[in-house]
Amino acid sequence: IMQDPLWEDYRELVSAFGYRSCWSTPILSHQGTVLGVFAMYSMTVREPAEAETGLIDFTTRIAGIAIERKLAEDQIHFMANHDVLTGLPNRALLEDRLSQAILYAQRYDRWVTVVFIDLDNFKLVNDTLGHNAGDELLKTVAGRMVECVRATDTVVRLGGDEFVIVLFDQPTNVDLISETLEMIRAAIAAPVHIGEHHLRTTASIGIANYPKDGVSPEALLANADAAMYRAKELGRDNFQFYTPEFNLRAHEKFVLQEQLRNAVARSEFVLLYQPQVDLRSGRVFAVEALIRWNHPTLGVVAPMTFIPTAEETGLIVPIGDWVLQEACRQNKAWQDAGLPPMTVCVNVSARQFKEKNLVGRVVNALRESGLEASYLELELTESLIMQDIDLAVATMNELQHLGVQISIDDFGTGYSSLSALKRFPVARLKIDKSFINDVAEDENDQAVASAVISLGQKLNMRVIAEGVETDDQIAFLLKNNCDEMQGYHFSKPVSAGDIEKLLNAPGNS
Repeated sequence: IMQDPLWEDYRELVSAFGYRSCWSTPILSHQGTVLGVFAMYSMTVREPAEAETGLIDFTTRIAGIAIERKLAEDQIHFMANHDVLTGLPNRALLEDRLSQAILYAQRYDRWVTVVFIDLDNFKLVNDTLGHNAGDELLKTVAGRMVECVRATDTVVRLGGDEFVIVLFDQPTNVDLISETLEMIRAAIAAPVHIGEHHLRTTASIGIANYPKDGVSPEALLANADAAMYRAKELGRDNFQFYTPEFNLRAHEKFVLQEQLRNAVARSEFVLLYQPQVDLRSGRVFAVEALIRWNHPTLGVVAPMTFIPTAEETGLIVPIGDWVLQEACRQNKAWQDAGLPPMTVCVNVSARQFKEKNLVGRVVNALRESGLEASYLELELTESLIMQDIDLAVATMNELQHLGVQISIDDFGTGYSSLSALKRFPVARLKIDKSFINDVAEDENDQAVASAVISLGQKLNMRVIAEGVETDDQIAFLLKNNCDEMQGYHFSKPVSAGDIEKLLNAPGNS
């Protein structure tokens, strides 16, 4: 020790204890990684005895095994309590951290704030850019949330695009809490650069405070979750503090989901049909199938009440299958009864369109009903198509190859470019009702409607106006050479039996 230059920095420290020689060996893992060092010291300058060398060799091997085991146990414990992707605490650790925060708040008369965060439209990132981009977005957002809070607070990833933040030892002042929440919301909404893409995500945020909104971890999490759903209902990219009425909303939503699940099995759905009319001849050439729910206690429930819940839960897929099958069956039944052949139009939801076997489902509906493909038209919304243009074009080409017609619904409300539109194998454009309501008086609506009509003509697409209710609207559409119309001016949505009467009327043969 006194002569070896390697001991120069530590010589004074060691010599104070009377040590004069040292023998050491690295403790290695089974892969050769250095885990530590085992050393023996002597009060005299000498070489180690054979027994001492053997002891060092034996001890380092045993120590390596023991240290590796402890490291493995620590890693297992960490993985059991943390999210693999982000490294954040997970659901298992959340309850422990939240329970500790509540105990502290009880003792010192403070608040605990539970923040439930759900990223808005995150699935769209995965669907359009792939899961790697989605993972990078999650890691970036997770890091930003950690930077917004204190070391004593806990940011948790529950799974998917859901996070929970436990704000420890909070003041009983909502305004001060709101400052932190606004900082978190803004951090999430800041642009994220992933490769050549510049993404901007937003979050719906719900907040529950201990003890006002609950005294147990379970109650606080449930109430923060309810507040988060209220934030989504109010347009997303905002935060909402919990109020008791949210639980009533959540309960009603749960009941609606359960009733929807049973509605298909119980045959509670029915289709009404709204005629589509040639503006020049007045002939009915097609009908749009519109679903209604004959609820056993509520009566007839309009789509706007249950379709959003069906989309959210995925029930829109089996419901959409039923609509497609029933519409095809009914149209074939009309033809078999000797009525003039016409097209039946069926709306396709975003969730349905993204199903990999959509084309197969259409084929099955046509095969089972016996309806020719040319008498089926699928209506896709403009915004749906623009989510993934390449996927949309490929799917539409497959459907067109079958002989199925395609129309773009609500045209003018999205952001289609002309270069994209000309790629679509589309037979018809539907002018959205919002542009028809005031088209007789509003110059802006007139400009949009006439532009869509002109565009359709140039692209060899027929144009239909929906929501037509007045003679003045009809006059404008005729003046601007619109092809077709749909709306209460001719007929509201009616039963299959009433459609038969319309088809048998003079002028529809």
